Amino acid sequence: MSGATSKGLGDIKLIASYQGFLPLRNLGIQLGVKLPTGRYGGQNVNTGATVGHNPVFFSNGPNAAAGQALDTSLQPGTGSTDIIVGAYYYRAISQNFDAFINGQFQSAIVENLDHAGATYRPGNLASLSVGLRYEANPKWVPQLQINVTRKSHDQGTLADTANTAGTVVYVSPGITVNLWKNLEVYGFVQLAIHSKLDGYQLFPRWTGNLGMSYAF
Repeated sequence: MSGATSKGLGDIKLIASYQGFLPLRNLGIQLGVKLPTGRYGGQNVNTGATVGHNPVFFSNGPNAAAGQALDTSLQPGTGSTDIIVGAYYYRAISQNFDAFINGQFQSAIVENLDHAGATYRPGNLASLSVGLRYEANPKWVPQLQINVTRKSHDQGTLADTANTAGTVVYVSPGITVNLWKNLEVYGFVQLAIHSKLDGYQLFPRWTGNLGMSYAF
């Protein structure tokens, strides 16, 4: 058995939203980008040379003794710049509760791992979320949502293609807090309740997310 540990910043997503289509401003579109800020890479399959940006290596076990890097698909970052498009809609269903639905699609448009023996393109990612928000207090808004994500196969010489696609369903409690005027921070925890993954894969049973938004 071999093990690896990674701590640090992953890939950053920047997303802009526009919701001026309807008088209630409750229908919006999203356009964004994912940047290759996290550690990524692996070892060239032809030469064995380390490629990418400070990739994570195994820290114990036989793979560590052999100087082997963690699989490229398991690195904190993908080494790609991705485009993100999405849309969302919400409406009040009672005095204090809003219902919402949000869909997003993410696809790599530039891959830094694009050399002979060291190519990697992450699979496309599609997600759909539905949920409820409790709006009694505008300063803090708790919410509960169901997230369904579908990822297609990774591609390239560094990809473990057969073991990278799948669908996961999460239940996600969270909260949004108004810090100052139009500035908000939000956080939520995703707890996996169903998964259908191709091949043999590792995936987190839970993840935590923190973010910040500003309305112009």
